[in-house]
Amino acid sequence: MRMMKGMLLALAPATMASLWFFRLPALWLIIVSVITAVVTEVLWQKTFRKPVKIKDLSAVVTGLLFGLSLSPSVPLYVAAAGAAFAIVVGKLIFGGFGKNLFNPALSGRLFVVLAFPGAMRPWLDPVQMTTAATPLQIFRAEGITAPLAALFVGNVPGSIGETSALALLTGFIWLAYKKYANWRIPAACLSATAIIALVAGDDPLFHLMSGSLLLGALFMATDPVTSPRTQAGSWLFGVAVGAGTMAMRFWSPLPEGTTFAILACNAVVPFINRYTAGPPFSSRGRPGR
Repeated sequence: MRMMKGMLLALAPATMASLWFFRLPALWLIIVSVITAVVTEVLWQKTFRKPVKIKDLSAVVTGLLFGLSLSPSVPLYVAAAGAAFAIVVGKLIFGGFGKNLFNPALSGRLFVVLAFPGAMRPWLDPVQMTTAATPLQIFRAEGITAPLAALFVGNVPGSIGETSALALLTGFIWLAYKKYANWRIPAACLSATAIIALVAGDDPLFHLMSGSLLLGALFMATDPVTSPRTQAGSWLFGVAVGAGTMAMRFWSPLPEGTTFAILACNAVVPFINRYTAGPPFSSRGRPGR
């Protein structure tokens, strides 16, 4: 539970930024996502006569991460469906707390993208809440990059919790300081992203701060249950996530690929652990989210 409390504190800056930039839609998405995640877990545990363990706060963290990954225009019923999917399919069917193969919040986000095509659109301008294209959509269509200052602060269209690099980095510094997250994974991911952007002739800072890369690399890829146990495996995993994300940005029909990259890398974590066997990164244990 200590780690889950640490996660909630680390996500506080991004949560506050989402409320500032996306106002009531962000508030309702967060509330619905968190409540649905908690209620779904309780109902599952009661239905199958298992101990109710919501006090570990893992369902709250999953619901919050999932909510922060959504566009402000997502209907609330879609958010509820996605949060329930994240808990049941992303975590509970694997055995629950600490046994899941895939990151639950990203599993829920992928479900929303596939089951409700178009639900993430339209993307909205912060504060004004008018229809707008995201920085990556503009870059894909016109080759124009958004101002770095706007990306750093968060004053750009996007999912409610992904736009502010400042808020995300601030939260992760706390998480790494408390040793609740393996800093090697985002270091490898962001380094790979920057190198690939440089080789392609693009601005690496634009790629680092746009889309869901920071939210994914700092808070999703570092999930201790679905990431490698070894130091060597952590570096390899992070590089793969960064390279996969950039491959999606350059060659897929979608402007963003962080969700797909992390989930794909989650699938091969057992093999990474096997072939990079060594001492665990941390002695704090590996609780799930």
